[in-house]
Amino acid sequence: MPSENATPPASAPRPDAASSAADSGAQRLADWIDAHAELAGPVVEVPARTQLFAAGEPCRGFPWLLRGEIQVYRESAHGRRLELYRVGAGDICLVSTASLFSGAALGADAVTTQDSTLRLLGRDGFERIGEVATLRAFLFEQFASRMADLIAVTDAVAFQRLDRRLAAALLGHGPLLRASHLQLAEALGTAREIVTRLLRRFEQEGWVELGRGEIRIVAPRALREFAEAPM
Repeated sequence: MPSENATPPASAPRPDAASSAADSGAQRLADWIDAHAELAGPVVEVPARTQLFAAGEPCRGFPWLLRGEIQVYRESAHGRRLELYRVGAGDICLVSTASLFSGAALGADAVTTQDSTLRLLGRDGFERIGEVATLRAFLFEQFASRMADLIAVTDAVAFQRLDRRLAAALLGHGPLLRASHLQLAEALGTAREIVTRLLRRFEQEGWVELGRGEIRIVAPRALREFAEAPM
């Protein structure tokens, strides 16, 4: 079922060496999957805002993304959404992998944020990947990275004030951020009305200028100082 797309701030770029190693591991895994096509489903084109899986459902397979992006998130009974992480081409989805191996129901929802191309890899194929030492090492590195993402989300929600989290979310995208108040709220796990109120406060401070579907960053240094100030 289509779900509304959210566009939160991108993660900080990885150091060059780590990025190169991850890219190399992803390419080896892609080559292995291509060479063992019988263990993976057909290549599927998926439009943006398509629900790939939902919390509570059984896992049908591991989504191996060739192109595009997937947002993995938790959603409250009232429709409030908290993004856990995003999956790009060559990345590993921790939620679907954990469900696939444990047999437990999926613990989160996932939706494509843009037009995407993927294959669905079953448990047998994933177990075969684990038999190859270099691919197994890459998977463990990806799991560790995803766990760090989840810990960072937990820390932000539990220990950081929302206004400072919002200030940090506005930075790192250049002078113009094209995102709605709802999209920012979903990325931060709060209500749109709260984000709107905080953004208006930032505008009164002279830090931002609000437009329809966009936010112009007027004083990035002031925003950064506010986001990084001691509690």
